[in-house]
Amino acid sequence: MHRNPFGMDICCRKNSRSPLQELYNPTQLELSNNAVLHQIRRDQVTDMCRANSVASRKRRVLTPNDLKHLVVDEDHEMVYCYVPKVACTNWKRVMMVLTGRGKYSDPMEIPANVAHVSSNLKTLNQYSIPEINHRLKNYMKFLFVREPFERLVSAYRNKFTQKYNTSFHKRYGTKIVRRQRKNATQEALHNGNDVKFEEFVAYLIDPHTQKEEPFNEHWQTVFSLCHPCHIHYDLIGKYETLEDDSNYVLQLAGVSDYLKFPTFAKSTRTTDEMTAEFFQNISSEHQTQLYELYKLDYLMFNYSVPAYLKFE
Repeated sequence: MHRNPFGMDICCRKNSRSPLQELYNPTQLELSNNAVLHQIRRDQVTDMCRANSVASRKRRVLTPNDLKHLVVDEDHEMVYCYVPKVACTNWKRVMMVLTGRGKYSDPMEIPANVAHVSSNLKTLNQYSIPEINHRLKNYMKFLFVREPFERLVSAYRNKFTQKYNTSFHKRYGTKIVRRQRKNATQEALHNGNDVKFEEFVAYLIDPHTQKEEPFNEHWQTVFSLCHPCHIHYDLIGKYETLEDDSNYVLQLAGVSDYLKFPTFAKSTRTTDEMTAEFFQNISSEHQTQLYELYKLDYLMFNYSVPAYLKFE
C-alpha cells in the first residue's frame, strides 16, 4: 500500500502495480481492450517519427525548456504533457486532485485561473537530469491531442474574439493588424481586438513570424510542445474520445472509484462544421502553407486531411 505523509488515501494508488504496469500488462479484460487501441496509436507515432526523421529529429537533445509542459504526479507515477485547447484546464484540475494530497477532491471546484497557476503543479523541467530520466523511464507518460485545425480555430476564437483577452490583443493582435492589414485604423493598431481569422492565418504562415519567436503555446503544434519523437508516450488520448480516454487513464492510476473526468458543456465548443466555415475565406495557397505547418500533427496522430480544404 502506497501511503503519503499526510495519511490521506485519496491521493494514492490502491494496489502496488503502477499505471505503466497496468497499461502494458492489464489485469482486467476492460483494460485489455483499451490497451489494443492505444498500442495502435503508439505505433502510428513511432512510424511517423521514423518516416519523418529529418524533420522530427532536428534537435536531438531536449533542454529543460522543452519539458515545461510535462506535469508530474509522483504519487501515481504519471507524467502528463498538456496541450492548450485540448481539455487541458480540466486535466490540470484532475492533476491537482491527484497531486494535492487530499487538498482537493472535486476537479470542478478548482477555478480555471487557479488550475493555470504554474506553481500549483510540478513540471519535469524542475527536476535534475537523473530524476528526469528516471521519470521518463518509469512513469506512465500521456498526452491528449485534437484535430489540428479545429484546435487552431478554437484558439483563435478564444484568444481573439473574446473581449476579456486583452493581453493577447495587445501582444499578438496589434502585431497581426500592423503586419497583415492595409490601411489599419489607429484604433485597431492600438487595441488589436478585431483580428480576422484570415489575418491570423497570414501571420502564422509568414516566415518572419517563425524567425521572430516560437509560436504561442495555444497554436504551437503538439509535436513541438510535447516532443513525441524524443519522448515515448505510453498513452495518446484524443479530444474526440475525451471522456473514455481520460477515464481509462484514471482507471490505470487506480483512482476511478472516486475520481471521474469532468464532462463539459458542448454548446460553445469548436466543431468540425464551425472550422470548415472559418476556412471558407482562406485562399487555397494559404491553406496549403498552413497545412504544411501542422502536417506532422495530422500524420502522427492519424487525422485525415479535412474535406473542406482546397489545396493548390
